[in-house]
Amino acid sequence: MTKVIFARNLRRSGEKLNVAKVAKAVAVSIALGAGVGVATLPTPVHAQSYAFTSVTIEGNQRIEAGTILTYAGIARGARISGAELNDAYQRILGSGLFESVELIPQGSRLVIRVVEFPTVNRIAFEGNRRIKDEDLSAIVQSQSRRVFSPRVAEADAQAISEAYVQQGRIAARVSPKVIRRSDNRVDLVFEVFEGGVSEIERIGFVGNGVYSDNRLRRVLETKQAGLLRALIRKDTFVEDRIEFDKQLLNDFYQARGYVDFRVTGVNAELAQERDGYFVTFNIEEGQQFAVGAVSVTSDLPDVDTELFQSRVKLREGQIYSPTRVENEIARLERLAIKEGLNFVRVDPRVTRNDRDLTLDVEFNLTRGERIFVERIDIEGNTTTLDRVVRRQFDVVEGDPFNPRAIRESAERIRALGFFSKSDVQAREGSSPQQVIVDVDVEEQPTGALSFGGSYSTTDGFGAAISFSERNFLGRGQALSLGFNTSSSARNYSFSFLEPAFLGRNVAFGLDLSYFETDGLAADWDTAEGLFQPSFSFPVSENGRLQLRYGLRFTEMLDPGDGAIGNVIASEIAQGPRFDSYLGYTYSYDTRRTGLNPNAGVLLEFGQDFAGLGGDSTYIKTQAKAVAQTKILNEEVTLRASFEGGALSYSKGNSRSIDRFQIGTSVMRGFEYGGIGPREIGGGVNDPLGGNFFAVAKFEAEFPVGLPEEYGISGGVFYDIGSVWGLDGSTMAAGAGNIVSEGFDARHVVGVSIFWDSAIGPLRLNFSEAVKKQKNDKPLNFNLTISTEF
Repeated sequence: MTKVIFARNLRRSGEKLNVAKVAKAVAVSIALGAGVGVATLPTPVHAQSYAFTSVTIEGNQRIEAGTILTYAGIARGARISGAELNDAYQRILGSGLFESVELIPQGSRLVIRVVEFPTVNRIAFEGNRRIKDEDLSAIVQSQSRRVFSPRVAEADAQAISEAYVQQGRIAARVSPKVIRRSDNRVDLVFEVFEGGVSEIERIGFVGNGVYSDNRLRRVLETKQAGLLRALIRKDTFVEDRIEFDKQLLNDFYQARGYVDFRVTGVNAELAQERDGYFVTFNIEEGQQFAVGAVSVTSDLPDVDTELFQSRVKLREGQIYSPTRVENEIARLERLAIKEGLNFVRVDPRVTRNDRDLTLDVEFNLTRGERIFVERIDIEGNTTTLDRVVRRQFDVVEGDPFNPRAIRESAERIRALGFFSKSDVQAREGSSPQQVIVDVDVEEQPTGALSFGGSYSTTDGFGAAISFSERNFLGRGQALSLGFNTSSSARNYSFSFLEPAFLGRNVAFGLDLSYFETDGLAADWDTAEGLFQPSFSFPVSENGRLQLRYGLRFTEMLDPGDGAIGNVIASEIAQGPRFDSYLGYTYSYDTRRTGLNPNAGVLLEFGQDFAGLGGDSTYIKTQAKAVAQTKILNEEVTLRASFEGGALSYSKGNSRSIDRFQIGTSVMRGFEYGGIGPREIGGGVNDPLGGNFFAVAKFEAEFPVGLPEEYGISGGVFYDIGSVWGLDGSTMAAGAGNIVSEGFDARHVVGVSIFWDSAIGPLRLNFSEAVKKQKNDKPLNFNLTISTEF
């Protein structure tokens, strides 16, 4: 009897699986089986053959005999060789359904004896704390009530290890174990040793001469381990993040004219304790190039090159940046569409001048292929309506296809913040002249409900509840509700924003608020309500205009327990007031679209005209200008700003609740209402505010020598400003007890500490008023949330 046995057996209960050992055992079995065959077969070996008239299946419980015969592929009565018999064994074993397989020829009968793999009774995880069981269950391919597979179990263990590696735990180990149960079942248990986080102890650079290590570290997504390593997870070593950092470095240098920049390599050395990495970026900066000659050319007879040349904003001598060139291409292609020139493409031709380190840029207008957009398919948006995504496209079905416009639309979709993943691709449609744009998105949560508390030495304890939804009902609308209260103030607010009113590039907003104070800045109470709908829309590339209507309710109240002067008493006696006004605000902002990545300007000018009904008639004007630039290889940031306002009544009189009261957000170094006209005398010290105010602020922010991962930098500032001006009736009511009514500039100097903390960017200001008035109320220290320019 010739007996060929190939077997693979499961380990005993509770033992670890080892794919390599299993494979070795199978190889030995094959060799032994072949050896037995050689010892019992007549000579020569290659002449041995079999012909089976019957096949008997033994040991199968769940798997049908017909299925096993299908895998074997042995036809009844057909003559097969020993090699073909081995192939049949391999096919049965390769099905992954059997723990062991035996092929036993018995004359004209073949016995196939199998031991089926057990079924998985349950899957469990032990030792995992950083990743929850349900998250690990989504990673593994093994499933309960399915046939157990050692190969799949080993692959699952590797997948779990990779999940920990993505968290920076490269020392994590996962061991799959099986526990035998009755009825040929097993429990599959993954024993997890998570290990510690392998932090990045140091990030260094080799080859950088222009920008310091500190400046380049601020570019990277990866951070060094710092004081807040328990909260900040960007200091763990993740290989994919390092690749992203390489791209960030390339974009940083390219935007500053270093067109030859490249990262030659990244060295990541693991500490001997395997708990930290030392990452070094090897870079070549190259030379900085400026823009040379800029021209517009075209061979198309219907293109007016002079018109296009006049619209180009790129100028000779500016630092070269691919982003600037892209912006010019987009601007020229929009102009071509406006001029009725369809299928016109702008081909940039860059000529390098190594002698003077300039790049000549030629924008050549050519005729592109006549390709149209057949349709736009959107998938994955279970909540967000299709129209929210479609309005991010400047093209619709039937329009000429422009790849650059499609890329810009993809960026706008990502900028919505509604999707964790968005992919926009174009493919050929029903004909070569048609293109289908596929948009595949994956939604993410867009709502937030927050509860908070606060304590202030002036306001006491307070509570805050807020709800916000950035994609209300999937319509792309923003909705927010807020409730804030303290011992001296209560604020209720509601806001709504429709970014595409009636499907157009017009934003509709609605603001409702009610605000009460109990002696917040003085010895009287106030109540203020506001109803304000508005429309805003772009008027130029960087300009935007807002038109609004407002209905404002205000009232000043006497709490009866404080010393109130004559001015405030007369204003309280006027009772509640309703003001109805129309207004506008024009803003010009180059912080995101400007040509200089290190500088930007924000200009705002607005006016409110009251008198459309209501109890008073006035004009309220406010203006703001802010500029920022970076110097000394971007190590030092300089900011300058100006803010001012004027209030003029032609019917009625202004009250302290209407006039300008400035605080630390406008001018540092003084309390809210700490400067400006005041009524004093007889225990009275009432801030009255002013009809005019003007403040100029200058500051510099710079590194203080601490490691960048601490997120701490320093600054110095100088503020100068004043609040002044009262109506004649207000002066008369004060009867000579009003001080600081005229323009008197206050001067403040100070130092700041900026801290990018785990709870947000904080700013600590230490100030000293070097010039002030006798009755002003200075403030030498304040802590605020730092805002980006």
